[in-house]
Amino acid sequence: MVKGERCKILSGEWFFYYDQHTVTDPKGLDIDHMVPLAEAWNSGASQWTKERRQAYANDLGAERSLVAVTAKTNRSKADQDPAQWMSPSADARCTYLADWVSPSSAGS
Repeated sequence: MVKGERCKILSGEWFFYYDQHTVTDPKGLDIDHMVPLAEAWNSGASQWTKERRQAYANDLGAERSLVAVTAKTNRSKADQDPAQWMSPSADARCTYLADWVSPSSAGS
């Protein structure tokens, strides 16, 4: 990965397990919340403190919480849970489901 001024990513290569694609243009990247913020809100985060919700939204401590994915796949998933959206790659579905149910350090 090559970084430019102010840590802007200029180039690199990223493999995304959701859709089994490799991307070389950083403009094609999105960061996905494994459990989308709207889903978390509907599942109880609405009762959390503002600080706990902020910690969940920016959780860099749990590798499963925030996932680099292709922009196309992230928009396809949106705020859906596994009952509504599943990884387009059959090879990734077990990992996706395991990551979905794994506890987040900020969400616990």
